[in-house]
Amino acid sequence: VLHDDGSIQSVEKAVPQNADAEVIDYGDSLIMPSFVDMHLHAPQYPMLGMGMDLPLIDWLNTYTFKTEARFEDSDYARRIYKKLASDLITSGTTRVCMFSSLHTDATLILMEELEKAGVTGYVGKVNMDRNGSPELQETTEQSKRETLRWLDACGRFKTVKPILTPRFIPSCTDDLMYGLARLQAKYGVPVQSHLSENYSEIAWIRELCPRSKHYGDAYEQFGLFGGGYPCIMAHCVHSDEREREAMREHGVVTAHCAGSNINICSGVAPVRTLLREGNLVTLGSDIAGGALLAMNKVITMSIRASKFRHMQSDGKDEFLTVEEGYYLGSSAGHEYFGGHGGFVPGDYIHAIVVDDSDFTEAAHPLSVRERFERAIYMMHRHNIVSVWSEGKNVVC
Repeated sequence: VLHDDGSIQSVEKAVPQNADAEVIDYGDSLIMPSFVDMHLHAPQYPMLGMGMDLPLIDWLNTYTFKTEARFEDSDYARRIYKKLASDLITSGTTRVCMFSSLHTDATLILMEELEKAGVTGYVGKVNMDRNGSPELQETTEQSKRETLRWLDACGRFKTVKPILTPRFIPSCTDDLMYGLARLQAKYGVPVQSHLSENYSEIAWIRELCPRSKHYGDAYEQFGLFGGGYPCIMAHCVHSDEREREAMREHGVVTAHCAGSNINICSGVAPVRTLLREGNLVTLGSDIAGGALLAMNKVITMSIRASKFRHMQSDGKDEFLTVEEGYYLGSSAGHEYFGGHGGFVPGDYIHAIVVDDSDFTEAAHPLSVRERFERAIYMMHRHNIVSVWSEGKNVVC
């Protein structure tokens, strides 16, 4: 039962007899909390499935920077971002933490298109004043100035908010990182970036920040590693015990991106260890390092990756169950945004309605749990017949 503003009033087993309100009957469909994608690169959407045989740094230089540079063209940005926003919401993803490119105007267009489609969450204008490419790099002063212009323009958005986004430490000079820390203190906005994705990147950090104890400590030295401000770090594939402890102490959230970590041969993140030690873990599609936008596919990829790690450890690392994978790809993200797991009175409803009638036949009548498992593994966009985001029915 929903209040007029779309917040949940109560969860009932049947329609209340005294209900004086519109009743929407979804029949025998499954009603589930929607998906949350905690790490993806919007300007990489046009290059899905490209360069999958390249290591990270080569992939960035060969494909990514050239693709992102095209978003200087606002008309191009509008066309791509309108499609991306539509594809996200119709796939059941209602909340995101998303990288844009370094282009301020394109970032504002992205935020507009997401809000119009019903996708909520955080979007960041990327900062990079070194180690880019001739067509994709800012000066330090330009990066600071454009970030300030972007932050001042974000006030018009209601459900899509700004998040500071240094691409990663190799892309940002010390001066720029300290400047972003000052903006964080002034505006009170969160931070997202990348952490310990592969060995070559970590070795690069040792060269650039020789005083840091670990990769996360390099962010901490600039004041951009949680500690009072929400912080999301993608990957954490090779985070050692010291780094994981620092993440836990500073409240840094991991965005686990199994698809891209496997595609680019970075490794398999120690998700079970992170969870066991009390770290906060969510899931990200990481397009276009990851080639899957639909979060149910990201969930099943994460489960498979955990099973690979389980086999590598001779069974010491327990693999993720379907319920755990779904929790990481849905409720864990909603909790980051201040909501709760499941449907809790007081939360704005974020939900998908799944018509699983085309894959419910089996050798025996299916339980709800079995239908749920099949939905996670087998649903496609056409099976999602309705989407609710921030209390509104945005796909029906």
